[in-house]
Amino acid sequence: MKIRHFVRQAVWPSDRREEAGDVPGWVMITLMTAALVVLIWAVAGPALTDLFNNAIERVLNI
Repeated sequence: MKIRHFVRQAVWPSDRREEAGDVPGWVMITLMTAALVVLIWAVAGPALTDLFNNAIERVLNI
């Protein structure tokens, strides 16, 4: 009987509030990450495009 109780507690914990997470926090982290990607892409995009084009030209000209 005790083994069944321990297995049940391990598989289906009764207190799931700890695992609910902080949804507003995750939304904020996601939005901030997206904003950083857009900012970095805006600043470094032309340089990365030139770098890629130069690399492709070098490969094709060999």
